[in-house]
Amino acid sequence: MEMTYDVKVWGIRKYRGTTKTSYNMRWMVAGMIRSKTFLTKALADAFRAELMTAVHRGEAFRADTGLPHTWKKQEDLSWYAFVCRYLDDHWQGTSANHRKDRARILTDATEALWTKTQAPPDRDLLRRALQGWAYSTAYRDAPCPEDVKAAIGWAEHNTVSVRKLSDPGLTRKVLVRISQRKDGTPSAPRSAVKARNVLSHALDYAVECGYLDTNPLSQVKWRTPKVGVQEVDLTAVPNPRQVRGFIDAIAEQRPSGPRLKAFFSTLYLTALRPEEAVNVRWPDVHLPPWPWVVDAHEWRDPDPDGDWGEIVVREVAPEVGKQWTDSGEHRDRRQPKGRAVGASRVVPCPPKLTRILRRHQKEFGEGPGGLVFFGVRGHQLDVGVYSRAWKRARRQVLTEEQRAGSFARTPYDLRRACVSMWLDQGIVPAQVARWAGHSQEVLLRVYAKCISGSEERDKRRMTAGFTDF
Repeated sequence: MEMTYDVKVWGIRKYRGTTKTSYNMRWMVAGMIRSKTFLTKALADAFRAELMTAVHRGEAFRADTGLPHTWKKQEDLSWYAFVCRYLDDHWQGTSANHRKDRARILTDATEALWTKTQAPPDRDLLRRALQGWAYSTAYRDAPCPEDVKAAIGWAEHNTVSVRKLSDPGLTRKVLVRISQRKDGTPSAPRSAVKARNVLSHALDYAVECGYLDTNPLSQVKWRTPKVGVQEVDLTAVPNPRQVRGFIDAIAEQRPSGPRLKAFFSTLYLTALRPEEAVNVRWPDVHLPPWPWVVDAHEWRDPDPDGDWGEIVVREVAPEVGKQWTDSGEHRDRRQPKGRAVGASRVVPCPPKLTRILRRHQKEFGEGPGGLVFFGVRGHQLDVGVYSRAWKRARRQVLTEEQRAGSFARTPYDLRRACVSMWLDQGIVPAQVARWAGHSQEVLLRVYAKCISGSEERDKRRMTAGFTDF
């Protein structure tokens, strides 16, 4: 082990990339230039300060590593153990859906990093063991079937060292695998880009921990898939008459149909996301009171045109699986999408929906915790219940040709239909964005066709504004 005192430490260079900024620290040992890249300037400053301290103390540097000889080399770590550590350290503050996606993507990456290809456990069993147990911080130590336990034990001892990923060829192999579906066909461009971002974040963490000198993805030339503009497909959006046909068909289904009528009506008339609607509670539904006529001593039906209410969206509850949530429940309860913790969103409740919700409350009452929508057994409405009802309605209402296409494929298309209708009626996009819980940027990008389709109407309005000129 050759030692040297020929050391020069230079400053930190800032690199501003297209997606992120990094900081490169360079120094020279025995005539060989060394470098290390950090995600933040604070980390780069700390590393430089440690090098300078070693120089000022007169410590010898190792020529092979370029580091002070007193620094212990970071312990070697298998890919499997590294992924577990990475997921554990990034568990807090991450949504359950993102935890689930990370586990799936890193399971794909792991398939490219086995050290043994002979006699491994069944592939589906291995994937189930990693995604369902090993790569879940909350569920790793939970009881599991014996075959799953054996598969995890095999995975623990049969992945390459993280340091092996400094080889660009191996990194490319991983990148190719995560850009594919399980059957080997290419993933959708958006999914491939997301998978690469997750892998890059994990490898940045490996650099931060000292397992790698640099992120090896920077050495691999990879053509980013072209991600098209995510515009709503207007051919998949049902019109009011078609939505009425769907909801009437669902109302005839037993036993859940009658109580699902108000649920689907809410999706269509307020553009709530399904995970928002299932968590709406009666204290957050503000309907106008029935007017009391003193002379007649009776309650009178409200004015149909003025029977507006409001629905306050305070919390969403997407169903992701208990191994991904902090509470151990199947649903991840969190603030509305794009909102800060404790923030809410107010959505107008039109007169038609006001009357539907009044009838719904009178017939079914309140669910647990004041829930508006709940199942026949008194539990929060399950995604499987309303998804199956929607599929049955599609089979009943649509032709075989329509069912084969993307027309009204999921309940989420009711939200798209509502937003499209709002824009088509000339409501200001900024207002639509507030009601729908979108940013204006996303709204204008996703629903561009709905806005551009009203160009002739807007021209007439523009001309009318200058009539007195």
